[in-house]
Amino acid sequence: MKKDIHPQVNPVVFIDTSTNKEFVSTSTLSSKETKKINGVDHYVIKVEISSDSHPFYTGKAKLIDTAGRVEKFKAKRAAAAAKAGKKDGDDDDDAAKKDDGDDKEVKAKKEEVKEVEEKAEETKEEATEEVAEEAPAEESAPEEEAASNDEAEEESAEDKAEEAEEEAPAEEAA
Repeated sequence: MKKDIHPQVNPVVFIDTSTNKEFVSTSTLSSKETKKINGVDHYVIKVEISSDSHPFYTGKAKLIDTAGRVEKFKAKRAAAAAKAGKKDGDDDDDAAKKDDGDDKEVKAKKEEVKEVEEKAEETKEEATEEVAEEAPAEESAPEEEAASNDEAEEESAEDKAEEAEEEAPAEEAA
């Protein structure tokens, strides 16, 4: 083995902060805090979750909030509510005035949207009327074409029938 390339292995004690269970082992980790176990100084490494507290191993769900996450969230929420002018559901006069101003803006926007929709509907109706006025003229032309096509087909069918009759007696005579 090469010298001075491997990390130093230290005796350590891992302490689960949620259950205060201690696990004695060796590790490359170290800390400023030490604890004497069986006459040997061990570095103390604190862990939030270990096999003693993890729900997979215990079968129990536990809420561990060692970092104060819930309190941080509540503080952020309170700050946001204060910034918006509300605290714990209480409305201030300023906040109410601001809300009224916001409501007026929202109403104005809604009215603008209604006007635009009405104009669009009117334009759509006008376009539909124009198409309806042009459609009968266009429809009559295809009907006339269809009628003339039907007449032509009938005439050609009659001509073919006459030709077939003329050919039939000539074949019988032969």
